[in-house]
Amino acid sequence: MVNSKKKPVIKEIVFSSDIFLLKGHLHLPPVDRPPVVIGSHGLFSDQNSPKQIQLAQQCNRNNIAYFRFDHRGCGQSKAPFEEVTSLEARCTDLMAAAKMLRYRNDIGVQVGLFGSSFGGVVCLATARYVKADAIVTWASPIRSADIVQSKTNTAGHAETSDPNHPFKKDPFDISDRLPGIQNIVIIHGDADETVPLSHASEIYERVSHPKKLVVFPQSDHRMRNQAHQKAFIREATGWFCINLTPEQI
Repeated sequence: MVNSKKKPVIKEIVFSSDIFLLKGHLHLPPVDRPPVVIGSHGLFSDQNSPKQIQLAQQCNRNNIAYFRFDHRGCGQSKAPFEEVTSLEARCTDLMAAAKMLRYRNDIGVQVGLFGSSFGGVVCLATARYVKADAIVTWASPIRSADIVQSKTNTAGHAETSDPNHPFKKDPFDISDRLPGIQNIVIIHGDADETVPLSHASEIYERVSHPKKLVVFPQSDHRMRNQAHQKAFIREATGWFCINLTPEQI
């Protein structure tokens, strides 16, 4: 039930994942026990990525809560990045976030997942364990071996050719985890210079219906085009609205 006297609020959240304290923000709409979308950021990103903040705001406008957080070693979740970063570690973080949210009395039972780039890998790898009701990915790879190596990392971190890079130390291939996943929108740019478009096509072929593949023409990995950013928000929010509904109190 929507409470006209309430306004959306943002709550700072601290929770545990293994021995680490992770920090995040829960965006709550003015509705009782709303469904929640959990965001998983990219490899070198954090919870403050513009995509996540805009998606959180638009979800709230549609009476869906949104939780964005820093994986271990990123943003405000302090830890040595190179030592703690791996696919399984980030999956553990996401599952810990989902468990924490399920114990809150201001959140409903339905859970959606959004993952950008490596965050998409994390969402796909954990979707069945989290029992996600809806999933949206952006520019998600399936395997690390196909990720294009670049000479310059815009975030100022080591190249993928660096032997200490997480993908070199902990290569991944999640193709065997895709069958059975459903209620998913896969969004990708056909000019992605980091993750080949073929990964989006492979994800689409392996997952189950309901599913949707959206390809943005001439869109790069970071989605710099503002028209594409707006289209992404529409596609993602629309999918969550279809698959996630507030509880009837």
